[in-house]
Amino acid sequence: MAKQNVAEQFVDILVRAGVQRLYGVVGDSLNPVVDAVRRTAAIEWIQVRHEETAAFAAGAEAQITGRLAACAGSCGPGNLHLINGLYDAHRSMASVLALASHIPSSEIGLGYFQETHPDHLFRECSHYCEMISSPQQMPRLLQSAIQHAIGRSGVSVVSMPGDIADRPAPEKTIEHALVTTRPTVRPGDTELDRLVAMIDEADRVTLFCGSGTAGAHAEVMQFAERIKSPVGHALRGKEWIQYDNPYDVGMSGLLGYGAAYEATHECDLLILLGTDFPYNAFLPDDVKIAQIDVRPEHLGRRSKLDLAVWGDVRETLRCLIPRVRAKTSRRFLDKMLKKHADALEGVVKAYTRKVEKHVPIHPEYVASVVDELADEDAVFTVDTGMCNVWAARYLTPNGRRRIIGSFSHGSMANALPQAIGAQFTDRRRQVVSLSGDGGFTMLMGDFLTLVQYDLPVKIVLFNNSSLGMVELEMLVAGLPSFGTANHNPDFAAVARAAGAYGVRVEKPKQLAGALKDAFRHKGPALVDVVTDPNALSIPPKIRAEMVTGFALSASKIVLDGGVGRMLQMARSNLRNVPRP
Repeated sequence: MAKQNVAEQFVDILVRAGVQRLYGVVGDSLNPVVDAVRRTAAIEWIQVRHEETAAFAAGAEAQITGRLAACAGSCGPGNLHLINGLYDAHRSMASVLALASHIPSSEIGLGYFQETHPDHLFRECSHYCEMISSPQQMPRLLQSAIQHAIGRSGVSVVSMPGDIADRPAPEKTIEHALVTTRPTVRPGDTELDRLVAMIDEADRVTLFCGSGTAGAHAEVMQFAERIKSPVGHALRGKEWIQYDNPYDVGMSGLLGYGAAYEATHECDLLILLGTDFPYNAFLPDDVKIAQIDVRPEHLGRRSKLDLAVWGDVRETLRCLIPRVRAKTSRRFLDKMLKKHADALEGVVKAYTRKVEKHVPIHPEYVASVVDELADEDAVFTVDTGMCNVWAARYLTPNGRRRIIGSFSHGSMANALPQAIGAQFTDRRRQVVSLSGDGGFTMLMGDFLTLVQYDLPVKIVLFNNSSLGMVELEMLVAGLPSFGTANHNPDFAAVARAAGAYGVRVEKPKQLAGALKDAFRHKGPALVDVVTDPNALSIPPKIRAEMVTGFALSASKIVLDGGVGRMLQMARSNLRNVPRP
């Protein structure tokens, strides 16, 4: 039996860690590893057109599966292209291992062709970033990188010169059992006792939930019922907490809707559950705040805390529920539910008026029809910008759907690459990319990846021929829009020329039929929807300090939102409110 080289050993360890595919672009320094993948049946090489796509795809795969995913780039410019997608994965707490291959080891530090220093460049977007400088070092270093990525839920980067990858692996190496799952964390009794006392003393408690509530829906609902608390959420908490929620008061923040803002400001005690909500201008400064988070570095970095609790949300609530005294008064909860329903009733009228006749098409109408027609277990990937607004307000979670975007990093061009990673996890599951024309064209080359692998991703392109969110930012600053117009082709024709299904929609009455046909199509499909560039959106509460660096507008044509099927939920929840 031929002796393994380092590249083969590298790939074997990835397989042991559960990695099923490696996204990347081939290149000379990476060739030994790619060849090892070619000869290993348990792992697949996914050829993309841009390394940024590789990192975004790996991050999406990790978020969908909860397992380690991997990407790779060749030396210098190749692995540099990974950095934006790795930043996004890291800030999304996605477990990703990135291989940044390097120039020949004998040339490092001598200004060689394509020389960079990846072990320095990627430090800010990773928990672990080291270079393999000898074959003897590789197994332990890679194992440490894997355990950092999984154990701390983020990115690890391993840099390896191509000549090291091609050398024989040492005969006796230390390989230990790999940690591939994370434990739950329970707070100490002292913190639990203090939190119980705060809850029992408060008359009005509000829960505000983020992505850390994943897997804790039942516990949040049980806890809310016990303390009669309204439940609001951040955008990353929407998919985990909004569905089957009789205590729902909507979402706070610049994309917000409903009564979440009021509920967080009119309570005696606000409990932040697994959220790293970045906009502290939307958080109160005159109520008591407790925060529960499994990441201790997140505690207190957005607001002044009266109590910080280090723990997994689900385990913490399981400890709290039997300890807290059940509250009997629903006065505050019912007041917030009524405010929430009233707020949604008002904004719904703004977008429903003659919407089926409006040309160019209202983007809100597009999002609402997509929501109605998409599968009950669909995965939605959402471009940064106005697509975030439409997704936040119109996509209806149900416990089976997933909504993935660049919600913490805020990168353009994320939706198509993330759809690639999501679709590779299950070709039978519907994956819908809500793409803006700006984001789509930035990495449009990887539309060819869909065609090459016959991935049945459905792209719904919100084509308003502009960078809509940037235009809003300029309006806020009192500036005329400049440099935001896009001169676009017929994207449906481009899709057809590439070998995919493509259809262009310019009138509302064409929309439902076009989406149904695209969703039924077996392979990749693109629906190019010409949407109204003047359709803007504002959050429910605005103060001067909230507008910095974001899109708020007082334009002549401003829609206050629209909320799709969320109004039905709010109306249903009102049935629980006693009538006078």
